[in-house]
Amino acid sequence: MPLIQRKKPPSSPSEDLPDDDDPQKKSHHHKKSNGGADKAKWSCVDSCCWFIGCVCVTWWFLLFLYNAMPASFPQYVTEAITGPLPDPPGVKLKKEGLKAMHPVIFIPGIVTGGLELWEGKQCADGLFRKRLWGGTFGEVYKRPLCWVEHMSLDNETGLDPAGIRTRAVSGLVAADYFAPGYFVWAVLIANLAHIGYEEKNMYMAAYDWRLSFQNTEVRDQTLSRMKSNIELMVSTNGGKKAVIVPHSMGVLYFLHFMKWVEAPAPMGGGGGPDWCAKHIKAVMNIGGPFLGVPKAVAGLFSAEAKDVAVARAIAPGFLDTDIFRLQTLQHVMRMTRTWDSTMSMIPKGGDTIWGGLDWSPEQGYTCSGRKQKSNETRGEESESLVSKTKPVNYGRIISFGKDVAEAHPSEIKNIDFRGAVKGQSIPNNTCRDVWTEYHDMGIGGIKAIAEYKVYTADAVIDLLHYVAPKMMARGSAHFSYGIADDLDDPKYEHPRHWSNPLETKLPNAPEMEIYSLYGVGIPTERSYIYKLNQSPDSCIPFQIYTSAHEEDENSCLKAGVYNVDGDETVPVLSAGFMCAKAWRGKTRFNPSGIKTYVREYNHSPPANLLEGRGTQSGAHVDIMGNFALIEDIMRVATGGNGSDLGDDQVHSGIFEWSERIDLKL
Repeated sequence: MPLIQRKKPPSSPSEDLPDDDDPQKKSHHHKKSNGGADKAKWSCVDSCCWFIGCVCVTWWFLLFLYNAMPASFPQYVTEAITGPLPDPPGVKLKKEGLKAMHPVIFIPGIVTGGLELWEGKQCADGLFRKRLWGGTFGEVYKRPLCWVEHMSLDNETGLDPAGIRTRAVSGLVAADYFAPGYFVWAVLIANLAHIGYEEKNMYMAAYDWRLSFQNTEVRDQTLSRMKSNIELMVSTNGGKKAVIVPHSMGVLYFLHFMKWVEAPAPMGGGGGPDWCAKHIKAVMNIGGPFLGVPKAVAGLFSAEAKDVAVARAIAPGFLDTDIFRLQTLQHVMRMTRTWDSTMSMIPKGGDTIWGGLDWSPEQGYTCSGRKQKSNETRGEESESLVSKTKPVNYGRIISFGKDVAEAHPSEIKNIDFRGAVKGQSIPNNTCRDVWTEYHDMGIGGIKAIAEYKVYTADAVIDLLHYVAPKMMARGSAHFSYGIADDLDDPKYEHPRHWSNPLETKLPNAPEMEIYSLYGVGIPTERSYIYKLNQSPDSCIPFQIYTSAHEEDENSCLKAGVYNVDGDETVPVLSAGFMCAKAWRGKTRFNPSGIKTYVREYNHSPPANLLEGRGTQSGAHVDIMGNFALIEDIMRVATGGNGSDLGDDQVHSGIFEWSERIDLKL
């Protein structure tokens, strides 16, 4: 081949044009032009690949910079922007001369504790003692259906399925971080370490949060191990009583423990009526859903809450469809409905606590999102806000349609669903691939639910019994949601009542203290507007009606959800009522007069990205890094009490709302 070729002379314009009389030339020119168009075409797949590539490259570049920069660089930049940062509570209290005194027991909540595999099916080969829950969640992406199978419990017993054993991770690592970089207890543990705490006087009471509380003892003897560890830590720390720090559902779990430990064997721990008085100095509940959360109803009813509902609205059918045979919401519903613990957080106290068709304790609350003004302007502003926004009927936890949610009670015509006949016909036959109890309702049963129109807290219990009878049959054996008329009635000695503070007495421990510590200032789910799901791909017949929305910034209705004050998960009413009223002083629920304190932490988001999740957050999990909350816990652990903290600290209307509840004390 010659190295230099003679250059071809340029063709004339006439040579480029096809000869109308020559079909071959015309065809060749057409293909040539089409080929150029095909090369220039940019497909949707190309765009997706390009986007994913950009995200990955950006992520790895930022990760490289993060690991390459000095450890002090984020603090340096933050201080340059906001000024010097305050000392962490551990450093501050160490300078004051405070040292470790009382042993501290941590009790994690639902989903924040790690779970690992001890025995599994063939699809789980290689996962022995690897985390299925917590950590990187890598198995969710690698083998999703296998992961769902091993995270589910038996639908009849609520215990292990045959051939599967998934167990709680033990030690402080069980819940220090939920995922890499996402702390839960780690910040509190690190601050306690500054003043001398270590594993000999700190204990993470990890448990399998999927199980009912009594079943954690039946299967794993978790309650017995907690009792033994508390006794050991008290005896090895000079007899100093323990400070208990439960978070979220762990608050209900420890309520159950306090009844269990004093109850006679074999149903209880046999510790005697004075065990709590001998071993517990204080119970410092963080974000406690004492009276349940409406969010649990939405999760059990349609496998969604506010965020999932918005995602379904943005991408209709994506979570419902059968793409790759991953019917996401159906699998989530099937899995979570085997977790008996979720039923512990169904709202308790019925209409007496949560309100009815025409009233609620939080009536008049406005979601202005504005900071409080001075006393001179506050009254005028609050009047204008109330006049411009529509009154909210928070007592209607589920309403089918925005018009029903806003209607006068006399205009609502209910058709009772309780006697409706269920059928076998369902809108989508492919739903049989992922069984949920909606398959047994039929079209008639689904229609009856919608025609009842509105559900208060009392009716919600009947609703769940109707749509998920097997699940609620298991749940009713372990949990109860009423208010006791006579707490001395022997029926309340059954373990199903022990986690309901409205059906039990606090222990006889007058020197013990109980704190309710929680965040405020964040819109929190309180009630929902629903609609029938008409999607042919959906196997869940109901969904939150995200188009129900108010443009007014002061409105509490956003994307089908009515919000109130809270920590984004637990409304103020549930977190604060027991310590604000039902347990305040000597009452029938608190016969020994244990002192109670309400400590609220107003939410303040981080000033910049380098602050991470912030040190003044009031969000349900992020509050675990709140410096003020950590300092309160540490002062009590080092010998302080409620008076040393300044007694109550309140930013919400909890005391006013509590007074509106007519509960016999």
